[in-house]
Amino acid sequence: MGVGISFLIGLKAAVMFLIFASLKSFGFTLLSIPFLYASLISLLVSIASHTSINLPMLLGKNSDGSFPIWSIIMFSPYLYFVRAFSALRRLRSGEAPYSEVSEGFYVGGWPYSPDKLPPGNPAIIDCTCELPRKLEFSGHAYLCVPTWDTRAPKPAEIESAVQWACRKRAQNRPVFIHCAYGHGRSVAVMCALLVAVGVVEDWKNAERLIRERRPYIRMNSLHRKALEEWSKDRLSSPMKNREMDRSSVIMSDPHGSSRSTRTAKKSE
Repeated sequence: MGVGISFLIGLKAAVMFLIFASLKSFGFTLLSIPFLYASLISLLVSIASHTSINLPMLLGKNSDGSFPIWSIIMFSPYLYFVRAFSALRRLRSGEAPYSEVSEGFYVGGWPYSPDKLPPGNPAIIDCTCELPRKLEFSGHAYLCVPTWDTRAPKPAEIESAVQWACRKRAQNRPVFIHCAYGHGRSVAVMCALLVAVGVVEDWKNAERLIRERRPYIRMNSLHRKALEEWSKDRLSSPMKNREMDRSSVIMSDPHGSSRSTRTAKKSE
């Protein structure tokens, strides 16, 4: 799986505490206090993002993509660190902000400005719990699936996002799924969506297709496990939907008997 957010932010907490201890030992008590606070917040985020806990709601991101004032104040050492780190990483990578993986389906990184959105007034699925929805995008259809970086949405969350995206696509609107960089969380949801609309047969083929369009994606074992669980009993498979429709027609009968039963009786 590689190094996850829990370890990285835990390491940041340790570094912040060492800076605090060093400044305090040299007599800079007031200057050291912000580092102690940043260390405590980083430790809290590290615990909440651990796979055994996985509590993205800790940051308080609202369903409209905004953060309440208390969250901005309390978690500012983490929230603004993430934004600064993301900006530096984008500058270094030079990767496109988004990629069209199939007609009308886009996956990419956090759209921090209007020119980072795909064309056509897309419906947006936001898979981050740490980055805000920009006010400029308030006119776009929006769904928040808050997920920690390097973690995966739950299978039920993937299914909800897929159904929402299918409804928007039926309205002939493009769909844009994003996380921080368009490499993991958003790719997992896009894999499920491509399966649901029948572009590919399974999520593994979807991953290969997305990689052709966006070479730097890297789903980890948590993303793949979530997709496997989603695939076992997916509700949005075109084949499964057809089977369910046929079953409902066969089983529906005002007198409590199926058509197949009536046909069998006639043949007797």
